[in-house]
Amino acid sequence: MSPLRIGIVAGEASGDILGAGLLAELNRRFPNITIEGIGGELMQEEGCHSLYPMDRLSVMGLVEVLSRLRELLGIRKALVTRFTDERPDVFIGIDAPDFTLNLEGKLRRIGIPTVHYVSPSVWAWRSKRVFKILKTTDLMLTLFPFEAKFYEKHAMPVEFVGHPLANMIPLEVSQAEARSELGLSQKQRIVALMPGSRSGELKYLAVPFLETARWLLKRQPDLTFVMPAANQQRFEHLRELLDQDYSDLPVTLILKRSRDVMTAADAILLASGTATLEALLLKKPMVVAYRMAPLTYKILSRLVKSEYISLPNLLADASLVPEILQDEVRPDVLGPAIEQALLDSDDSSELKQRFIDIHHQLRQDASKKAVDAIVKLLQARGRLDANVGF
Repeated sequence: MSPLRIGIVAGEASGDILGAGLLAELNRRFPNITIEGIGGELMQEEGCHSLYPMDRLSVMGLVEVLSRLRELLGIRKALVTRFTDERPDVFIGIDAPDFTLNLEGKLRRIGIPTVHYVSPSVWAWRSKRVFKILKTTDLMLTLFPFEAKFYEKHAMPVEFVGHPLANMIPLEVSQAEARSELGLSQKQRIVALMPGSRSGELKYLAVPFLETARWLLKRQPDLTFVMPAANQQRFEHLRELLDQDYSDLPVTLILKRSRDVMTAADAILLASGTATLEALLLKKPMVVAYRMAPLTYKILSRLVKSEYISLPNLLADASLVPEILQDEVRPDVLGPAIEQALLDSDDSSELKQRFIDIHHQLRQDASKKAVDAIVKLLQARGRLDANVGF
């Protein structure tokens, strides 16, 4: 058979991480594989030819997407044309469901098998989307067990694969080593400030997080702060903000290396998203915050049925970490929550044991399980011979 061709699209940094692990495993099994679509730096390092910059798909919120709708529709149309002319053996959409599910549907209709990696939050809101997924997607790969149970109830082909980060991150990490590598003090208490990787998140969270640092410093002058920047553009934006308005604060700005920053910290103030899972796997007490455009929040707050928004709380089905939203995202609310998180940083805390239990549950060797499931799909569709790819 001819070399395997993979079409793939990831829409943001978390998808780039997942995609890179998936592609590394595919490359290991199929040395002559061809991969193209949209991916970030990590996926490109694994051989993905990215036809567009991944950050063009990173749009936060219902209202904000309207200003970029024409561009997004144009990219999707161009991808359909590309994959129609040069058909992949399988198309894999990673997260970004509003973009990738529609693309999957168009490709599936012309006979291309489709896989969706990372379930949309159908269990939390817009649950009727499952009927659209049944029409667009041949196989759903879920990161969490409660998601797979939802799809099984709807007779959707699904595989719980676990989360790659649970394998990538050791069960025990060294705070001292991380601090040494970053050039940080071994003696001071450190709070990591992580307002997110998207421009919209920085717009709404960077200033409240820095104001919270100022609030904390007045009460606990021994604290110091570290803030990672997802890329050079975000670094320059944050550097300018710090120099102009927060030069009085002991904030160390670090390009990338967010995991090292979290490992080095005693507590973390961060935006809701995949970073909260990473913080959980590093066993770090955290405070989760999120703000968005008021109209977007008004719409979403009426649609969301889930009691929790952060992954630690969703996985535990309990309020393990504080979730602070919208108008409550201000120093007098965030500050006391971080002070409590600093008290929970003891290695023997109940919170750490809960995090350890979840880490074990998610440690499934996700990339391997995901590729196993994709190979089975390809064999069932006659794209691969039996026993090839295992």
